[in-house]
Amino acid sequence: MSEPSPITTHILDLGSGYPAEGVVVTLEQQDSDGWTQVAKGTTDSDGRIGQWFDGPLVTGLYRLTFATGDYFQAYGKDCFYPQVTIDFSVNGDQDHYHVPLLLNQWGYSTYRGS
Repeated sequence: MSEPSPITTHILDLGSGYPAEGVVVTLEQQDSDGWTQVAKGTTDSDGRIGQWFDGPLVTGLYRLTFATGDYFQAYGKDCFYPQVTIDFSVNGDQDHYHVPLLLNQWGYSTYRGS
């Protein structure tokens, strides 16, 4: 797999000012039975997951879950949100979705990136 996956993510730890390396991220898709795991990966030294599954995407609702508690615990820090879950809609006509996470111990923000 040399092309990025149709859904990519990266995490910036705003408290440290560095990318969040080693965060486990799970991607799921909603179906008639609930949620089905599509992919699971760990952020690299640049805080990114770019190649973790092949496309194409199916239109629908998707969910990224970031294991933020484990990340902060590894650095001996408390955090308020032990996991961050982001639900977002995918239109199968579009070929790429980038979902960044701006993170600190006490809060987070996200947006649709490029």
